[in-house]
Amino acid sequence: MENVIFDECYRHYKSNFTLGKTWEYLSKEFGFASSEILRNRFKRARKQRGIPSRNQSIEVENKVQTFHSIPTQAKILLFDIETSPIMAMCWGIWQQDINIDAIIQDWTILSWSAKWLFDDKIQSDVLTSYEASEHDDFRIVQSLSNILNQADIVIAHNGIQFDSKRLNTRCLYHGLPPIKHYQSVDTLIIAKNTFSFTSNKLDYINRYLGLPEKENIGFPVWRDAYYGNADALNKLHEYNIRDAAILEDLFLKLRPYIKNCYNLNLWSEDNISICPNCGSNDLTWNGNYFTYTGSYKAFRCLNCGATGRSKQLDLDKEKRKAIVR
Repeated sequence: MENVIFDECYRHYKSNFTLGKTWEYLSKEFGFASSEILRNRFKRARKQRGIPSRNQSIEVENKVQTFHSIPTQAKILLFDIETSPIMAMCWGIWQQDINIDAIIQDWTILSWSAKWLFDDKIQSDVLTSYEASEHDDFRIVQSLSNILNQADIVIAHNGIQFDSKRLNTRCLYHGLPPIKHYQSVDTLIIAKNTFSFTSNKLDYINRYLGLPEKENIGFPVWRDAYYGNADALNKLHEYNIRDAAILEDLFLKLRPYIKNCYNLNLWSEDNISICPNCGSNDLTWNGNYFTYTGSYKAFRCLNCGATGRSKQLDLDKEKRKAIVR
């Protein structure tokens, strides 16, 4: 986003739009197709500049916490795929046990979207009408594999059980080599293990947390895309692209609660302690972190709010010897 546009939007945003211009007015003034597009562009530009939102300043141990993009050597990728339905023959529509011999055409990948964390650009690919009608996803499976092979940490919602396995299956089918190892962050698993949302679907969680939501498109879009309809493929592609953007919003919201998925200390070139979640060295050490047989120094990150402990025991040698279990 150009600095002139950003500065004008930020001036009104910071004042909570008391200066008179709304998102709709600004989108028309700067030639954007809709106010939603302008808001999303502004939000990504704000994150890139390390500027917190109006509601992202919180008090942590008497110090104001703001959320910033911290430079890191780790390449962190968010991604999402859309797959086609399976075509099969059956004798009913309720609780059908479909035999594998009844499958006429198995699923394929229709499109994918991905973005590097805090990058304004969303990369994506979608089948052409001919490829979709021929159920040939080799080209986009290869293009997605290429970008994942560059990543150190990969974030997806239900990525471990769905997206990654589906991609691996199509790589195997097409004779492509395995994607190189990366650290997986699955926001669905984090949601299930850490919280008690009424629904763990991405759309519901984002709505509950006041974050941008998924666009609702019906099954006919997938059906028509399956047959290679160009309009349906374009609509599915746009839907997929939006998923990558709103996944980033959810990841940043959940990031302080993530445990044992990745550790940005491993990508740091400096021999100092940094937050394993966001990479900030703005840590406050206070109190102890106790396990069943050990005590460690405890910290809180003043950038993202994550908590954790030192790797080394905070016990002298004689105390360690005296502990029993």
